[in-house]
Amino acid sequence: MSFVHLHTHSSYSLLDGLSDVRALAARAHELGMPAMALTDHGAMYGVIDFYRACLEAEINPIIGTEAYMASRRMTDRVSQHDAKSFHVLLLAENHTGYHNLMQIATTAQLQGFYHRPRIDHDFLAGHSDGLICTTGCLSSEIPRALQSGNMERAEQLMDFYMQVFGSERFFIELQDHDIPSLNEVNRVLLEFGPRYGLKFIATNDVHYVRQEDAHLHDVLMCVQTNAILSDQKRMRMNGDSYYLRSAEEMQRLFGHVPGAVENTLLVAERCKVNPETDGVHLPVFAVPDGYDTSGYLRHLCEQGLEQRYGARAVEASVRGRMDMELKVIGDMNFDAYFLIVWDLCNFAAERRIWYNARGSASGSIVAYALGITLVCPLEHGLIFERFLNPGRATMPDIDLDFQDDRRSEILEYTAQKYGEDKVAQIITFGTLKARAAIRDVGRVMDVPLNEVDRVAKLVPNIPGNPVSIGAALEDVPEFRAVHSNDAKLREMIDTAGQLEGVHRNAGTHAAGVVIADKPLVEYIPLHRSTGSNAQHNVIAATTQFEMEVLDSLGLLKVDLLGLRTLTVMARACELIQERHDVQLNLHNIPTDDPSSFRLLGRGDVAGVFQVEGAGMRRFLRAMQPTRLEHVIAMVALYRPGPMD
Repeated sequence: MSFVHLHTHSSYSLLDGLSDVRALAARAHELGMPAMALTDHGAMYGVIDFYRACLEAEINPIIGTEAYMASRRMTDRVSQHDAKSFHVLLLAENHTGYHNLMQIATTAQLQGFYHRPRIDHDFLAGHSDGLICTTGCLSSEIPRALQSGNMERAEQLMDFYMQVFGSERFFIELQDHDIPSLNEVNRVLLEFGPRYGLKFIATNDVHYVRQEDAHLHDVLMCVQTNAILSDQKRMRMNGDSYYLRSAEEMQRLFGHVPGAVENTLLVAERCKVNPETDGVHLPVFAVPDGYDTSGYLRHLCEQGLEQRYGARAVEASVRGRMDMELKVIGDMNFDAYFLIVWDLCNFAAERRIWYNARGSASGSIVAYALGITLVCPLEHGLIFERFLNPGRATMPDIDLDFQDDRRSEILEYTAQKYGEDKVAQIITFGTLKARAAIRDVGRVMDVPLNEVDRVAKLVPNIPGNPVSIGAALEDVPEFRAVHSNDAKLREMIDTAGQLEGVHRNAGTHAAGVVIADKPLVEYIPLHRSTGSNAQHNVIAATTQFEMEVLDSLGLLKVDLLGLRTLTVMARACELIQERHDVQLNLHNIPTDDPSSFRLLGRGDVAGVFQVEGAGMRRFLRAMQPTRLEHVIAMVALYRPGPMD
């Protein structure tokens, strides 16, 4: 006897699901289950991580979502009628179904969003191929109609779903949780089965991995709803049954319903989807007549070499380095990538938008010849292999900074050139870090604010290298003492430690933009822009997958960061020209001015990019730099790796 969970929420059901996808997959394997579905609320954020976690756990990943169905049309936005929506459980049966699932998740966000990302009956009917659907949980359309006693509406809905999915792809879903109305709904659904010729499936509305996690999930719900645990009227789940029940438990609950447990295996066997993509999906870069992509790249490099090196352009060290790099770039099929980045920089230069490329790309003479980078790699002894290495088949990564008051022009140009449906910003997920987790849990437990603040501040705050609660308990004696000596604060700290890392919210990456050769929704689901500036975003969509996942799927990611320093420098040079008739730009600002180094040596570096922190100021005063190389060495050494 076995059973498969087909209704499962991870922590990607933000502040509603508790579980990490790896923990879910591992537990399903531990329980001897051959497969498991992921059906997060209204989105597909975690499907790639889930897919890979399931393969690692040697179980079959079933990709789905619990979408939201609009009360009327998904374009209707009248609060009185449209504020509430219904759940609808969808599972991808095959590749067509997966693509339809991405269309549903995308359109719900970009066109249907009103309180929730919604679709409507017409859209579902038009994108139902390859999908399996169920009657859903108590928040779905048919159970809601039954709860309200509206049998006529329930029957109309049964007819609709039967018409769209047919008896082979529409199942009656039965659940067992401590909810008074559920028994009556199940009673009617059991009658619907033989009447409509439909099979039953038993599910558990999973929100956490193990039964003992129920309290943690309760705390998470309080974080979501801004409630405290002592409030008896707060929103909460009924009981502690929303975990990965074993096959034996499900058999005890639903063994009397013919096929309800066994049919979960039937569904699992039918759902075979691989969401991974092969190869690299670079956008098409149009080159002038008479050139192919590699030929045009070489032509631009030849021109750039003449401008950068003049008579030295024929030297073996210069010419040989360029030929070597172009061969590697060509062998790795990244010619178009360099042309795309060159084109963005060229557009910026033509519009007099200040820009700069930083990072390992400075080791490329091709990037230097194209005007992408501003530093000669030969002069500074920089190596190309750190940027692009044939032995490590990863996408090149050029970080571009633009003056922040004109970054929107770059984004607008990118969307117009490649097509708005092929360009998106990249999503990020905020997680509960140590200090935030302590503050959230402290509020939920109604611990006095000053106490919570005192405890949270005992966890070291190191930018870019967050310290976990576990590490703080080992390394910070005062934090460890609080944990040992106060039972209430110990409970707060332990609870926060268990919630650490749970996804809290979705946002937009400060720089990342993805560009593809086809409409992005053919590869990934898309999300509406989020955050305080969403209405001002030039690019309307963000991805539903994070940067690392996009890289692994072969999608081109470029970092277009808005940098205030460049804005200040550009404005300063405008003022210098106005008042002193001296024309300075990114290419001719002197880097050997003694007065500049005296200023650095005094530590007067407020607003100077990368060296204005307290630690940097201390080192500058000790070093007393007199050449740019001194500052370069200091910045290189002042990083976590070398410092350790």
